[in-house]
Amino acid sequence: MKYLSLAALVVLAGCAGTNAIRTSQDTVIIQASAAPVCGSIGAAKVAQRQAAIETIKAGFDRYIIVNAASANNVRASQMPGTYHTTGQYGGGWMSAQTTYTPGPVIYSGSHDQSFAVKMFREGEPYAAQAISARETLGPKWQEAIKGGSLTTCT
Repeated sequence: MKYLSLAALVVLAGCAGTNAIRTSQDTVIIQASAAPVCGSIGAAKVAQRQAAIETIKAGFDRYIIVNAASANNVRASQMPGTYHTTGQYGGGWMSAQTTYTPGPVIYSGSHDQSFAVKMFREGEPYAAQAISARETLGPKWQEAIKGGSLTTCT
Protein backbone atom coordinates (compact mmCIF):
# COMPACT_ATOMS: atom_id res chain seq x y z
CA MET A 1 0.00 0.00 0.00
CA LYS A 2 2.95 2.34 0.63
CA TYR A 3 4.00 2.02 -3.00
CA LEU A 4 0.56 2.91 -4.32
CA SER A 5 0.37 6.11 -2.28
CA LEU A 6 3.92 7.04 -3.34
CA ALA A 7 2.94 6.53 -7.00
CA ALA A 8 -0.15 8.69 -6.50
CA LEU A 9 2.03 11.42 -4.97
CA VAL A 10 4.33 11.37 -8.01
CA VAL A 11 1.36 11.69 -10.39
CA LEU A 12 -0.10 14.58 -8.40
CA ALA A 13 3.23 16.38 -8.22
CA GLY A 14 3.76 16.11 -12.00
CA CYS A 15 6.24 13.97 -13.81
CA ALA A 16 7.72 16.41 -16.30
CA GLY A 17 9.01 19.94 -16.58
CA THR A 18 10.07 22.19 -19.44
CA ASN A 19 12.07 25.31 -20.03
CA ALA A 20 12.26 27.51 -23.14
CA ILE A 21 15.16 29.79 -23.93
CA ARG A 22 14.77 32.24 -26.81
CA THR A 23 18.05 32.56 -28.67
CA SER A 24 16.84 34.88 -31.45
CA GLN A 25 13.60 36.20 -32.91
CA ASP A 26 12.92 32.89 -34.67
CA THR A 27 14.83 30.29 -32.65
CA VAL A 28 14.33 28.71 -29.25
CA ILE A 29 15.97 25.98 -27.19
CA ILE A 30 13.52 23.65 -25.48
CA GLN A 31 14.64 21.65 -22.47
CA ALA A 32 12.44 18.91 -21.03
CA SER A 33 12.92 16.62 -18.07
CA ALA A 34 10.64 13.66 -17.34
CA ALA A 35 10.36 11.21 -14.46
CA PRO A 36 11.69 7.66 -14.86
CA VAL A 37 8.15 6.32 -15.41
CA CYS A 38 7.81 8.50 -18.53
CA GLY A 39 10.83 7.04 -20.29
CA SER A 40 12.90 8.76 -22.95
CA ILE A 41 9.95 8.75 -25.36
CA GLY A 42 7.86 10.65 -22.81
CA ALA A 43 10.60 13.28 -22.46
CA ALA A 44 10.78 13.68 -26.26
CA LYS A 45 6.98 14.05 -26.52
CA VAL A 46 7.00 16.73 -23.81
CA ALA A 47 9.79 18.60 -25.61
CA GLN A 48 7.96 18.37 -28.96
CA ARG A 49 4.71 19.69 -27.48
CA GLN A 50 6.59 22.52 -25.75
CA ALA A 51 8.28 23.40 -29.06
CA ALA A 52 4.83 23.72 -30.64
CA ILE A 53 3.56 25.86 -27.75
CA GLU A 54 6.55 28.19 -27.90
CA THR A 55 6.21 28.47 -31.70
CA ILE A 56 2.62 29.72 -31.44
CA LYS A 57 3.37 31.96 -28.44
CA ALA A 58 6.13 33.64 -30.47
CA GLY A 59 3.73 34.39 -33.33
CA PHE A 60 4.87 31.63 -35.67
CA ASP A 61 2.98 28.73 -37.25
CA ARG A 62 5.54 26.01 -37.96
CA TYR A 63 8.86 24.75 -36.66
CA ILE A 64 11.80 22.51 -37.52
CA ILE A 65 13.89 20.76 -34.89
CA VAL A 66 17.40 21.57 -36.10
CA ASN A 67 19.33 19.88 -33.30
CA ALA A 68 18.54 17.51 -30.45
CA ALA A 69 20.25 15.95 -27.45
CA SER A 70 19.06 13.52 -24.81
CA ALA A 71 20.29 11.98 -21.60
CA ASN A 72 19.15 9.09 -19.44
CA ASN A 73 19.95 10.00 -15.83
CA VAL A 74 17.74 7.32 -14.26
CA ARG A 75 19.19 5.20 -11.48
CA ALA A 76 17.77 2.13 -9.72
CA SER A 77 18.67 1.47 -6.08
CA GLN A 78 17.83 -1.72 -4.23
CA MET A 79 16.84 -1.01 -0.65
CA PRO A 80 17.99 -3.46 2.06
CA GLY A 81 15.88 -6.54 2.55
CA THR A 82 14.86 -8.38 5.68
CA TYR A 83 15.66 -11.82 7.09
CA HIS A 84 13.23 -13.91 9.11
CA THR A 85 14.46 -17.03 10.86
CA THR A 86 12.28 -19.64 12.52
CA GLY A 87 13.51 -22.73 14.32
CA GLN A 88 12.55 -25.76 16.32
CA TYR A 89 14.46 -27.72 18.93
CA GLY A 90 13.41 -31.08 20.24
CA GLY A 91 14.77 -34.54 21.05
CA GLY A 92 18.43 -33.59 20.57
CA TRP A 93 18.00 -32.07 17.11
CA MET A 94 17.50 -28.49 15.86
CA SER A 95 15.90 -27.24 12.66
CA ALA A 96 15.98 -23.65 11.39
CA GLN A 97 14.84 -21.91 8.25
CA THR A 98 15.75 -18.39 7.17
CA THR A 99 13.74 -16.50 4.58
CA TYR A 100 15.07 -13.39 2.84
CA THR A 101 12.66 -10.78 1.50
CA PRO A 102 14.34 -8.25 -0.81
CA GLY A 103 13.69 -4.55 -0.27
CA PRO A 104 11.95 -2.39 -2.86
CA VAL A 105 13.70 -0.97 -5.90
CA ILE A 106 13.68 2.84 -5.89
CA TYR A 107 14.01 4.66 -9.22
CA SER A 108 15.33 8.21 -9.25
CA GLY A 109 16.69 10.71 -11.73
CA SER A 110 15.18 11.78 -15.03
CA HIS A 111 15.07 11.39 -18.78
CA ASP A 112 16.16 14.69 -20.36
CA GLN A 113 15.59 16.03 -23.86
CA SER A 114 16.77 19.23 -25.51
CA PHE A 115 15.70 20.61 -28.91
CA ALA A 116 17.00 23.55 -30.88
CA VAL A 117 14.00 24.86 -32.83
CA LYS A 118 13.75 27.17 -35.85
CA MET A 119 10.29 28.74 -36.23
CA PHE A 120 8.52 29.83 -39.42
CA ARG A 121 5.42 31.72 -40.47
CA GLU A 122 3.20 30.36 -43.24
CA GLY A 123 4.59 31.34 -46.65
CA GLU A 124 8.19 31.85 -45.51
CA PRO A 125 10.97 29.90 -47.25
CA TYR A 126 11.22 26.33 -45.86
CA ALA A 127 7.85 26.65 -44.05
CA ALA A 128 6.41 23.95 -46.32
CA GLN A 129 8.93 21.44 -44.88
CA ALA A 130 8.29 22.54 -41.29
CA ILE A 131 5.89 20.91 -38.80
CA SER A 132 2.59 22.61 -38.04
CA ALA A 133 2.56 23.63 -34.38
CA ARG A 134 -1.24 23.52 -34.23
CA GLU A 135 -1.37 20.01 -35.69
CA THR A 136 1.23 18.87 -33.15
CA LEU A 137 -0.96 20.12 -30.29
CA GLY A 138 -4.19 18.78 -31.77
CA PRO A 139 -7.69 20.23 -31.91
CA LYS A 140 -7.45 21.69 -28.40
CA TRP A 141 -4.25 23.60 -29.19
CA GLN A 142 -5.60 26.83 -27.67
CA GLU A 143 -5.95 25.14 -24.28
CA ALA A 144 -2.34 23.92 -24.51
CA ILE A 145 -1.16 27.48 -25.15
CA LYS A 146 -3.03 28.76 -22.09
CA GLY A 147 -1.53 25.99 -19.97
CA GLY A 148 2.04 27.12 -20.69
CA SER A 149 4.78 24.80 -19.43
CA LEU A 150 3.97 21.10 -19.48
CA THR A 151 4.05 19.05 -16.27
CA THR A 152 3.01 15.61 -17.48
CA CYS A 153 4.37 13.20 -20.07
CA THR A 154 1.01 11.77 -21.14
